[in-house]
Amino acid sequence: MYKIAVLPGDGIGPEVISQAVMVLEAVSRRFGLPLEMREGLAGGAALEATGSALPQETRDLVMNSQAILFGAMGGPRWDKDPRMAGGSLLIMRKTLGLFANLRPVRLYPALENASTIKKEVVSGTDILVVRENTGGLYFGEKRMEEGEDGPRAIDTMVYSRGEVERVARLSFDLARRRRKKLTSVDKANVLLCSRLWREVVDEVSRDYPDVELNHLYVDNCAMQLVRAPRQFDVIVTENTFGDILSDEAAMVTGSLGMLPSASIGGKIGLYEPVHGSAPDIAGEDRANPIAAILSAALMLRYSFSLEDGASEIEAAVGRVLDRGYRTADIMEEGCRLVGTREMGRLIAEEIYPSGE
Repeated sequence: MYKIAVLPGDGIGPEVISQAVMVLEAVSRRFGLPLEMREGLAGGAALEATGSALPQETRDLVMNSQAILFGAMGGPRWDKDPRMAGGSLLIMRKTLGLFANLRPVRLYPALENASTIKKEVVSGTDILVVRENTGGLYFGEKRMEEGEDGPRAIDTMVYSRGEVERVARLSFDLARRRRKKLTSVDKANVLLCSRLWREVVDEVSRDYPDVELNHLYVDNCAMQLVRAPRQFDVIVTENTFGDILSDEAAMVTGSLGMLPSASIGGKIGLYEPVHGSAPDIAGEDRANPIAAILSAALMLRYSFSLEDGASEIEAAVGRVLDRGYRTADIMEEGCRLVGTREMGRLIAEEIYPSGE
């Protein structure tokens, strides 16, 4: 039995995650997979119901599962609530030791015109961004103090040799399975953390002579992603840079609604769409569920080693897009506009038709 904790979260999270669950059920029927999916509360929804953004019942569910399928968290109504400080997502990443966040950036041929970047530039883009997930500014010491001209805020970026080495080694392993090219992104001309980062990545590279390594400063990488994205295979970088660059890379695909992610490194993986809770369109059947559905595919691949199921989900998404179906964020002339539920149903039907 493959045990999955399903945490829909807030905003559009429940809408897109319900479609990912339906697609997983279709995969289960197609391949005879014994999937056990149990739902729990997290984020603002949990706060409203229990007074905690990550209640003990949800923690217990997570610890008794093999993978987590997560929707989205937060919204304006909880922005100033101190009980949301740190966020249940960051807590889970740190507690579960999920030191690497994988964000595949793959442009489906049917969406070559959906990107704001010219078709001839983005066509064929297939990048894997590996973001260090439990260190850096997001987890460093934070404090407010009084300065000469008023309050002064301090955020601390900290990285150890071991933290850099483990994410570098994972990235080399992933590059070895792809096109054998790794780009390490830093700001070594300014930051001490980046100088250590580059030194350690160079050391690890000696164990991977078959993988081509190059280094880019983060500002140059940001430019190159929109200038010539096909040059990249695997990109590895620290937490803050990875957060920003992967969102930029998502626009190569046409929409954040197409970008899945996997947080791995511990015994329990966490899988979620990169987009946020989008409260402005919640409940309107307008959200793109494909990022959540592709996150479910990553879960099958990385937590359960079920490559057939993962590949079938990805292929089903491609077939539906090839037939001209689009949600509002990727809509273009000559295509057929569908809502969240219809897009999920179409993809599930591609995997296992309801009449079978």
